[in-house]
Amino acid sequence: MSQNLDAIDARILSLIQDDAALSVAEIADRVGLSSSPCWRRIKRMEETGIITRRVTLLDTQKLGLDFEVVANVKLSLPSKENLDAFEAMVQDWPEVIECMTVTGAIDYIVHVLTTDMHAYDQFLREKLLGSALVSDVQSRIIIRVAKRTTAVPLESLVD
Repeated sequence: MSQNLDAIDARILSLIQDDAALSVAEIADRVGLSSSPCWRRIKRMEETGIITRRVTLLDTQKLGLDFEVVANVKLSLPSKENLDAFEAMVQDWPEVIECMTVTGAIDYIVHVLTTDMHAYDQFLREKLLGSALVSDVQSRIIIRVAKRTTAVPLESLVD
């Protein structure tokens, strides 16, 4: 494993990925350690940046945020300055839950979450197309999600 992680670290990370609300005592019990060494391992992984934060996942449908779009965005001129400016802009758009620079004919894939098509249309017109940086947007409405996880595939790191 990279970053001096062993199988116990991987098991701790797997447990935390599944339920960040587990106590150190519960985690320690499940991985066969006492609480102090388990806490030290978690603390080390936080300090080295392997664990970046702990969050709560929400049910977007129950919240009424069930209109998802993947937008392929092309910039007018993909210069360093424009790339930096676009990335700074999306930080202020709460509808954007993910933005990735990609290779190929487009510059970004932007994952957008809104209440309905009208809200997405407003976002598209006012924010994405409202920016002089953007020359083209191809939107793909997500009909159904077959798989979604936030878990990192730790199994591939263990020998």
